[in-house]
Amino acid sequence: MTPNPISLAIVFVLAGLGVLAILGELIAVGAVLIALAVIVFAALKMAQQWEQAIVLRAGRFLAVKGPGLFAIVPILDSIAAVIDTRVRTTQFIAEQTLTKDTVPVDVDAIIFWIVTDPKRAALEVVNYGEAIAWAAQTSLREMIGAADLAMLLSKRKAMDEELRNTIDAKTVNWGIEVKSVEIRDVKIPVALQDAMSREAQAERERHARVILGAAEAEIAHSFAEAARAYAGNPVALHLRGMNMLYESVKERGSTIIVPSSAIDSMNLGGVAGLTALAQTRKDAAPEEGPGSTPGPWSQSTPSAP
Repeated sequence: MTPNPISLAIVFVLAGLGVLAILGELIAVGAVLIALAVIVFAALKMAQQWEQAIVLRAGRFLAVKGPGLFAIVPILDSIAAVIDTRVRTTQFIAEQTLTKDTVPVDVDAIIFWIVTDPKRAALEVVNYGEAIAWAAQTSLREMIGAADLAMLLSKRKAMDEELRNTIDAKTVNWGIEVKSVEIRDVKIPVALQDAMSREAQAERERHARVILGAAEAEIAHSFAEAARAYAGNPVALHLRGMNMLYESVKERGSTIIVPSSAIDSMNLGGVAGLTALAQTRKDAAPEEGPGSTPGPWSQSTPSAP
């Protein structure tokens, strides 16, 4: 533990007074003041707000001191460790670890942990930071070996919670609590990535074909319903044919090819003939004058008796 500014200030004051006393020929007083300064420097300690000090007396555990100022007995007491009680993070990696379905993966994870019992953390394990890192890596490898690749990729939250519980069970005796574990990345071989990409593409294509088939079935069902409706009502079928013909020729300059079977089934031949005859008479009507000879398409009106 580094010297704190308060003890240093007290030491400087006492040492200065001791020097002045010695210069004033008060050697005994000066020696006492200097000795007191040394004692204060060795006995007065200070821990930060996030620190706790483990104090041993004659090699045996005495107390947990801090935060703030505290005193120890010089020579008899010693500070064995200063424990940081803030939340800390440790990154750990499992490389080329086989999953349950024998797929080698590289998993990168991070653990958030905190020391809840400074006494155990200092006395039960030599280096608790290194120990928790190894425990986390071992637990990660065990979890990967017990899980399939699909589960590892899709159930990330469940894997995080399972890994946290496993690591926490190992570190609870060290006075360490695992807050959370997060799997950051799962890397799989490039060849397997390509195979999974092709599998996903095939699955999407299959799904699209299923949707298209369902749509075709719905359309066929609708056509069957329409056929049953038109079968008992030929007038409606003729009106539908006339509407189709109108929709096809309403735009100028358009050319529509209609199968002969459709013309026969819907009687579109007669409808088309009447439409063409009406259009021809309409185009030729302005050319007829009062004394002109009626054409072959003209029709005389019988006179009244």
